[in-house]
Amino acid sequence: MSQPTFETLLYDVEDGIATITLNRPERMNAFTARMMKDLIEVFDVTDADDAVKVVIVTGAGRAFCAGADL
Repeated sequence: MSQPTFETLLYDVEDGIATITLNRPERMNAFTARMMKDLIEVFDVTDADDAVKVVIVTGAGRAFCAGADL
């Protein structure tokens, strides 16, 4: 089964571990409305996948998340 893709996130599952990466490093992963929608969708995906036992949320680049992108 192919992995879903998202506009603001990277998503990978390996050995029961889902890794969700906030992927706006040029903006220090500042949170947007699109990112919120993507996160809700990706967590729906992990909830529906019985193979996922652990979820790791991380950020691309030098910051996890700088806060809201105002």
